[in-house]
Amino acid sequence: MKKSIITYVIVIALIVLMACTAAFGLDLGFTKIPSLRQGVTLGLDLVGGSEITYEAVIPSGTSESDVTNGMGAAITMLRQRLDSLGYSEATVTKQGNDQIVVDIPAVDNPEEAAAQIGTTAVVEFRTSDYDEAAGTGMVLTGTGISAARAEYSPVDETGVQQWHVVLEFTSEGQQQFTEMTKYAANKASGENYVAIYLDDTVISQPQVSSEFKDTGIDSDTAIITLGSDTGSEYANYLADIISAGKLPFALENVKMESVGASLGERSLSTSLLAGAIGICLVILFMIVFYRVPGLVSSIALLFYSTLFMVVVSVTRLNLSLPGIAGIILTIGMAVDANVIIFERIKEEISNGKTIRAAIDAGYKNAMSAIIDSNVTTIIAAVVLWWLGTGTTVGFAKTLFIGVVLSMIVMLFVSRFMMKALVAMKVTNPALYGAKSADKEEN
Repeated sequence: MKKSIITYVIVIALIVLMACTAAFGLDLGFTKIPSLRQGVTLGLDLVGGSEITYEAVIPSGTSESDVTNGMGAAITMLRQRLDSLGYSEATVTKQGNDQIVVDIPAVDNPEEAAAQIGTTAVVEFRTSDYDEAAGTGMVLTGTGISAARAEYSPVDETGVQQWHVVLEFTSEGQQQFTEMTKYAANKASGENYVAIYLDDTVISQPQVSSEFKDTGIDSDTAIITLGSDTGSEYANYLADIISAGKLPFALENVKMESVGASLGERSLSTSLLAGAIGICLVILFMIVFYRVPGLVSSIALLFYSTLFMVVVSVTRLNLSLPGIAGIILTIGMAVDANVIIFERIKEEISNGKTIRAAIDAGYKNAMSAIIDSNVTTIIAAVVLWWLGTGTTVGFAKTLFIGVVLSMIVMLFVSRFMMKALVAMKVTNPALYGAKSADKEEN
């Protein structure tokens, strides 16, 4: 029993330590949780920057599917270009059916940013020894590709399904690709590849089999195999990059504006203050109404805040004002599960059960209601994440993360601490807010 109590005490001490670190930003040498400003990427509305809106100039007769695919390719191209320019905190989102909005935090000159980003992708296929200045090797520009798409199907005689990219060529592109792959197939091992470049950055280097030494890949289509372990995300990314070299429309810069940082700073300070007040009021309410369980819930709430900041920091979530609103919303939701549980525990104690039995029954009987309520919220968050645009997606992400983490922390961390209290003989029913105080456990 003593060993069990010591284990409970050690674990609770660590939980309290992390909770205090989250609440007060303590740096104790061996543990440091990044603060909101240090570890989280702040959005355009919080730190200021540039917002650039592009609109697709769609030629008449372009099919809806071509426009949809082209918009996806354009977004991937812009995202890749922003990353290569060092704007890793920028966001690229689709707006409506024919617009793309690029938000670049902490960049005050939208004209300069737009000039750097550009609107036309330069996609090229190059052999390993290509050197324009020296006149060596071969190159095929993206205009020789009529289409590129990701597919999940068998690629060889084994019949095993895997993700791959299918290329379709123009008549001129087919001829160039045949000559290029024949040239590459005759190279030494390790150099027998055709590299795919976007803006002089290597994206992929598919190998050309030696079986094409004499003929090259002489077809109006070709397959880039990616391996059985490759998922749909990379396959679609590669297909979009290649398609960006042959967009079915032009992108026109229709709007540029600079967002001042002063508004964002004030909004951030106000939002953080609102969050702090919200946490304090929730903690006060829980302690007054539920006493010891309320204190446990409050510690778990601070621990939840720690985990939330860690997850947001690690995932590099771009945090905007709607995202902060999602965080503040989940603060209240984080203790919702415990309110249901604690009420059940009080009922069980009032009905004559011991503290230990009441805690077990409270968590067991409240579980279905908690899961149902949180799953419905998760579904709503997923739908907003999937169909939303711009800052709506940021709200959906923080709501989703908050609900999942609150379920984990409030159902497991708080339950662990409640059991620890029983092990340490904190079993006076009055401390649990029960009406009957004559069933203290020995």
